[in-house]
Amino acid sequence: MSWRPQYRSSKFRNVYGKVASREHCFDGIPITKNVHDNHFCAVNARFLAIVTESAGGGSFLVIPLEQTGRIEPNYPKVCGHQGNVLDIKWNPFIDNIIASCSEDTSVRIWEIPEGGLKRNMTEAVLELYGHSRRVGLVEWHPTTNNILFSAGYDYKVLIWNLDIGEPVKMIDCHTDVILCMSFNTDGSLLATTCKDKKLRVVEPRSGRHSPVLQEASCKNHRVNRVVFLGSTKRLLTTGVSRWNTRQIALWDQEDLAMPLIEEEIDGLSGLLFPFYDADTHMLYLAGKGDGNIRYYEIGSEKPYLSYLMEFRSPAPQKGLGVMPKHGLDVSACEVFRFYKLVTLKGLIEPISMIVPRRSETYQEDIYPMTPGTEPALTPDEWLSGVNRDPILMSLKEGYKKTSKIVFKAPVREKKSVVVNGIDLLENVPPRTENELLRMFFRQQDEIRRLKDELSQKDIRLRQLQLELKNLRNSPKSN
Repeated sequence: MSWRPQYRSSKFRNVYGKVASREHCFDGIPITKNVHDNHFCAVNARFLAIVTESAGGGSFLVIPLEQTGRIEPNYPKVCGHQGNVLDIKWNPFIDNIIASCSEDTSVRIWEIPEGGLKRNMTEAVLELYGHSRRVGLVEWHPTTNNILFSAGYDYKVLIWNLDIGEPVKMIDCHTDVILCMSFNTDGSLLATTCKDKKLRVVEPRSGRHSPVLQEASCKNHRVNRVVFLGSTKRLLTTGVSRWNTRQIALWDQEDLAMPLIEEEIDGLSGLLFPFYDADTHMLYLAGKGDGNIRYYEIGSEKPYLSYLMEFRSPAPQKGLGVMPKHGLDVSACEVFRFYKLVTLKGLIEPISMIVPRRSETYQEDIYPMTPGTEPALTPDEWLSGVNRDPILMSLKEGYKKTSKIVFKAPVREKKSVVVNGIDLLENVPPRTENELLRMFFRQQDEIRRLKDELSQKDIRLRQLQLELKNLRNSPKSN
């Protein structure tokens, strides 16, 4: 029997990446130089937010999408944090509400005025304190309004009910820093990757009482990032193999004993960020520090993963923001859009993934009903154990519709943060070696700065003494 190559029929086989022209990019932005493994970028149908480099505290820009081109150096910022901002995420149901977390151990909720910022914003509508270390990740619940998850360097995940402004649950099953969080379609399960080399599937409402449903100890595949593959009951992780090559692995969420498949990507060292589009069943892999974006199609049967193509660019990316489905240009057959952070140029570059079609009519086969801007549950319903799939919308009619939900910050008194009978601010894990080194170098820098100040003052004092001596020795004028 002669060998025949396997040809696959796929409507996404010829998807290509189209970079926006220079006038439709965002230029002159001082993108943060922080080495934390996050995207430092968040985008929705109205605004683009980027974490910026700033002295003394942390800040981020919020720019209306139509305001492309060069951004002025004195453009107003959101700058209320006392430490570097590590993550930002837009509320999926309210376009002008954004959450941020920082090295100052706080999570803050900001309300952006219509039309964007006109002056620096320093006052958040809500400040959330519950972590005892810096907070590295925030994630909004995909179907419930005003439920926010935050993961800190105290190894805890806190679930915040923003209706009352308090943490209502705490997930305390991790033994090291949490690297990534991902929800399944209805938000009933949470997958996490951790620095302890374990992948976990957690029932978040269980709190401290045995929340872990499945756990994998990844010795051959050191996991970094995880993403739920829609409603397929599968997970995809990116990580590093035992030979230090970049690798992806596919898992059955109900049995993490062994991955279904493992595939090596390349020998580069940058982190691989996975992005999954449940509507097209396409997976995008973007490497931090390189300019490539590979994309695959996910199938229900072996080999599960089919390589489609690769978008290539010489400019390395620090992070990528992703436009929600209702913000895409359906008239151009755009199925995905990235906002690429190019640190060296201070540039944010939109990249549209387009299905080439001759017809200019609405293409229903590539735009199925998709999760919209209406929440399916209230916080009380979700916390009581109710699960509900997202409310779907058609992009043909409703993709320009704005949500009518308004965020109302609760009025509350400051008090000790107690969840499940434990004061979160007292139960602190020992400091890691990296944190101790960082503190040591920070103190050394402060000592050097103070010595320089004293030296300058000493020089100025000597100059004044010399001037005074010269005045005394000079002959008196008539």
